[in-house]
Parts: sequence; C-alpha cells; structure tokens
Amino acid sequence: MSTTETDERLNRAFAAYLRQQVQAPATAVTEFLDTIIADARRFQLSAVMADLDRMQAAAIRLNAFVASLIENTSGDRKQDEGFDEFHRRLRHDLRTPLNAIIGYSEMLIEDMDGDSDAPLRADLVKLKQSGDFLLGQIDAMVALMHSEEKPVDDRGLARNISLVADVLRTVQPLKPHAIAARERQSRILVVDDNASNRDVLERRLAREGHVVVTAENGAVALALCEEHDFDLILLDLIMPEIGGYEVLQRLKASDRTRHIPVIVISALDELDSVIRCIEAGADDYLPKPFDPVLLRARIDSSLEKKWLRDREKQLFADLEREKRKSEALLLNILPQSIAWRMRDGELAIADKVNEATILFCDLVGFTVLSGRLSAEQTVDFLGRIFTTFDRLAAEAGVEKIKTIGDAYMAAAGIPEPQADHAFRIAQLAPRMLQAVRDISQATGLSLAARIGIHTGPLVAGVIGTHKFVYDVWGDSVNTASRMESHSLTGRIHVSDATRRALGGRFRFEPRGPIEVKGKGLMETFFLLED
Repeated sequence: MSTTETDERLNRAFAAYLRQQVQAPATAVTEFLDTIIADARRFQLSAVMADLDRMQAAAIRLNAFVASLIENTSGDRKQDEGFDEFHRRLRHDLRTPLNAIIGYSEMLIEDMDGDSDAPLRADLVKLKQSGDFLLGQIDAMVALMHSEEKPVDDRGLARNISLVADVLRTVQPLKPHAIAARERQSRILVVDDNASNRDVLERRLAREGHVVVTAENGAVALALCEEHDFDLILLDLIMPEIGGYEVLQRLKASDRTRHIPVIVISALDELDSVIRCIEAGADDYLPKPFDPVLLRARIDSSLEKKWLRDREKQLFADLEREKRKSEALLLNILPQSIAWRMRDGELAIADKVNEATILFCDLVGFTVLSGRLSAEQTVDFLGRIFTTFDRLAAEAGVEKIKTIGDAYMAAAGIPEPQADHAFRIAQLAPRMLQAVRDISQATGLSLAARIGIHTGPLVAGVIGTHKFVYDVWGDSVNTASRMESHSLTGRIHVSDATRRALGGRFRFEPRGPIEVKGKGLMETFFLLED
C-alpha cells in the first residue's frame, strides 16, 4: 500500500476514533440536557429556564463545531498560523461552549445546595461530570489530531495509535473483486425515471451476474411485480405520478410483494426521508450519488437475507407438508377427534359410551378362495372389498374400528354420540352385502358375506404407545360378534336390542333365540333388505 493510501486510511480511522471518543459524548451531553429541560418544564421550574436555554445553545454550538472538525481532520489552520497558536485556537473554540455548560451547571447546583430533594440537582451533577469528562477528551483529541511531534513516552497517545493500528489490521482494504459465479441467479427490478441511472445500474448489476429488469416509473414497477417474481427492488424516491414512497407502501401492503427486499436510492438524504422509508418497510436507503462498492455490499446483504427468508419459508412449507402427511396417516388409524386429543397431549383415552351399535361382517368362503389365489391376488382382492367397505362406512357416518383377517368391524355412536347410531348401521349393512355380491360378480370369484349387529353400552379408547389402535370393549362387542357367527350367508343378523332401537323403520324376520354367554337366551332377528 502506498504512503498516500496509508495516510488516507489513517485519517479515516482517526475520524472514526474521534466520533466515538468526542462526538458521541458531546451528543450525549446535549441529549442529557434536553431531558433536564423537559423535566424543568414538567416541574414548572421557570427560575432555571433561562440558564438551561443558554446551556442548550452552547451545546448546539459545541456539537456543530465538533462535527465540522471531524469532517475535515486537517482542521482550518491558517497558512501563517503556528502550531501552538492553532492548537490554542482549536482548544479555545471547543472548550468555550463546554465551559459555559459546566459553569451554568455549577451555579444551578450551588443554588440547590442544602436541598437534597431539589428537582434536577442529581441530573445537573451528572451533567457537570459528563462535561468535565468531555473536556479531557477534547484536549486528547486536539493533541492527537494536530500534534506535529508525538512524544513516544505519552501513554495516552500510544494507546490511541495502537487503537488505530488495530483498526487497520482488522479492517483490511478492499481489493478489486473478481465477479464470481453465483450459485443462485437473482432477479433485480430497477425503478428510476432517469434513463441514464437505469442504464448504469442495469449494466453494473448484469456484469455481476444478476438478471435485471427496469421500470421507468412507479406504475410500470407495480405492474411488473404483479406479473413476475423478483429477489430485490432498487427504488428511486423522486418520480412523477406515483412516487417511490407510494410504490414502497403498495409493495409492502400486498401479500404477493411484501417479502421482496427494497433498497431506496434517492438524492434525498435528509433523516426524515430515511426514517419514513425504513418505517414503511424498506430494507436499506442509499443517497445519490451512491458509492458502487457500498451499493454492491448492500445488494449482496439484502439478497442474502432474502434467500435465507426463502429458505426458512421452504423449510416451514416442508414441515407443514410433512405435518399434513403425519396427520393424514394418523387419521387413517384413529378417528379425527381422538387424533386431536392425542395431539393435544391427552395420553390415556378411555370413554364410557352409554349406547352404540356395533357391526361385524365376515367374508364367507374367503379362506378357501385365498388358497387358490397368489399372495398378490389375495391381498388385492381383499383390499378391494375393504376399501369399498371403508367408503360406504364414511358415507354412512360410521366409524371403522378394524379388520381381523377377513372380518370387518365398524361402530356408530363413537367417538362422538349419535342419536341415530342404530339407523346408520342398519343402512350400511345391506350396502355391504350388495358390494360383496357386485365384486364377486365382477371378478368371477365366488364369495359372500354375513353380518351381525348389536346395540348396547361399551368402552372405547386407545391402547398401545407405539402401534396404537382405537378399539372398543365390553359385552356389547362380544354379543355383536356372536350375532355374526350365528348369522347365515347373505343375511343380517340383529339382536332384539337393535331391533327395538330401530323402531318401525325396517322390516325384520324372526331368527329365534340364541345362547349368549352371560345373558342366557336372547331373541334375534334377520334385518330384511329392501
């Protein structure tokens, strides 16, 4: 690095140091003083307002002078002015307003002596301490910036020089960058009413590997955003008809475009414009004329955040898709209400049901038939029948419980109560018999079914923690199974309890009594198909 470049970097580093060590404390003094003035007005301390106003005016002069000095680190040394004279003048111009702040603070504190509860006294003491500290910082700044001979035994200066050296070592100069191939090509919309600005930005961005689309005004930009997807928008603020600020507001109000990062590039560099744009949703703000290196850094930063947000959205979408798959799989195993209860953390699910209707259906002759079929044919044939049963049960609002070999079990009135549970099962049973006949005829395979139904109380719940299953237990379940085993091929065998639950809505044929364990003889009937 050349001597000139090194000197320039040193000047920039020293200016940054001065902002931190002098300008920041000076600004803090002003803000602290503003707070004291606000409190004085709140407490209606009119006697001190004149002195506080003088202190505020001095603080404004101090901050203005510090800012001008940092902007021009070489100072305003006159051609025939010696260093000592120049040093004294700078020190005088800096210390004069600060001495005024300290002096008025001391007088106000003295006036409040003896009254420990006096409003503002504690704050004025802190303000004076801050002023005293800043005096020392000003002396160090003047010595550091304008001393022609830096004594090596000055420990304060040594620390300052070491600090600057650390900055220079940590923040290496930017090197001319080579355009690297981008892993992901970005689409950037440039919105500016000035054709030259659009052309410059388009050429620069295209050279860096971006796909660039330009818009000459806000209306065109909004239309393009509705039709195409963009990764970033560079937006001019001052444009005719629809200004950049309105374009920004519309972009951030739309669900389609609110996620697109926007960098405002404008000749307006006033703080109000910057704040309003950031509040409206802009990701960054650059004044014109912009520094190309800084613009590239801002663009890369905004694109990186956009890509991270896109990746996060994709991950959430993937998680949501997997969640839906898991829930769909769970709903294939459990009733919806039971699945939701488990999802909400309910571990032990056991419900006592006062009355429900249970159906068992057995495929007569399937065991013999499966011996003549291949394994694939057997599974395919049985799957076809049970899939049809599942559809018919869902249409009837009946809950499939499980399959046991070639038997199918369903129930109505669970997990939620259904006043017409017996009616739902009585409607489902004939359709199941007809479905078996239709499939048998279509495949040419001889097969029939028999069904047993009973109505009564039972217990329903979930068993297991790994391959869990929703199941039902009780005498009513055993009785329904007994009805199925005593039924005839192609018939629907129901208990007297089911017949009574159905009332006069169906026709029945007496079957005669059967022996039911624990209940003795029970009258039973065949439900007739219409």
